[in-house]
Amino acid sequence: MTDRCRARDFGLAPGIFAPGANNAITDVDGVAVGHVTLIEGDATRTGVTAILPHPGNLFAERVPAGLAVMNGFGKLAGATQLTELGELETPLVLTNTLAVGRAVEALVDWTLARNPDAVSVNAVVGETNDGRLNDIRALGVTRDQVLAALDAAVPGPVAEGCVGAGTGTMAFGWKGGIGTSSRLLPAALGGWTIGALVQANYGGVLTMDGVPVGRELGKWYLKEHTDRGDADGSVMVVIATDAPLSDRNLARLASRSMAGLARTGAAFSDGSGDYAIAFSTHAGVRRDARRRAGQADVADWPNDRMSPLFVAAAEAVEEAVLNALTMATTIVGRDGRTGRRATGHAIDLDALRAVLRAHGR
Repeated sequence: MTDRCRARDFGLAPGIFAPGANNAITDVDGVAVGHVTLIEGDATRTGVTAILPHPGNLFAERVPAGLAVMNGFGKLAGATQLTELGELETPLVLTNTLAVGRAVEALVDWTLARNPDAVSVNAVVGETNDGRLNDIRALGVTRDQVLAALDAAVPGPVAEGCVGAGTGTMAFGWKGGIGTSSRLLPAALGGWTIGALVQANYGGVLTMDGVPVGRELGKWYLKEHTDRGDADGSVMVVIATDAPLSDRNLARLASRSMAGLARTGAAFSDGSGDYAIAFSTHAGVRRDARRRAGQADVADWPNDRMSPLFVAAAEAVEEAVLNALTMATTIVGRDGRTGRRATGHAIDLDALRAVLRAHGR
């Protein structure tokens, strides 16, 4: 089988805008990503991914943020305060469903250690259920591993596939994982950067840059009218931008990212929790002490110039999902529900190349 590679190595380049230097969420200046990957024994296949919006004290210099929920079958900690106040005061952590509590504890500890006057912390933790390959009931993720992911966060290239919170995930019946991508807007449209990172653990009928790959390779939701396994799951989408957006327009940006999931063939099924969080790193919209005291002017990109950012977000999310699939490797684990050995097969890249050639790619 062909070595794992990113979607662009196959000529898959969704959309009209060019990617950034790393084609990753970290192309937004200041954003850092860290992973802890847990592959232990024959049953633990899980991990943690941490996203830091900027290298400063996030609790003191909060970033505006918005949330979009397509289907709320999930355990997104911190969601209501994020929506109410429109800001992030901690990094974002992604992990598995039953590790959310420990991740919250770790984020609170991490934030309190850096802010001796803090008496309330809104830790934001997203999740997907990796129990098809991971013995999720064994509670393999610890507080210290969450702290390690936060401490490991760096800018630059981002590891993809079976890493961090994507270690045990599945997507469209194949091995899923972490994927990332970015888009650069031309100067005439603001010159902004939009980056996306996904924890892909959902299903439907896989489409890759318009090519019906799932149908061609014989794997899709409802093929047998009884197979729900390729649709249920969840997906967490994180979008970063350096555009000076209000929390209201960030919520709009997050909602448009769902178009990127739809283009991949997402079923948005009953058992899938589909969430997107968008934040802005622009210095002019940060909620620092001067802003909270009403002493700072606030930059705000106008509504009628948002459409190019909407397009870029959808494109970046679509490609991030494709990268999660093409970079993932086959993982053998244990189904957390049945206790039986389970295999998450990576999509066959040689077969994928043949499908793409047949469709003129």
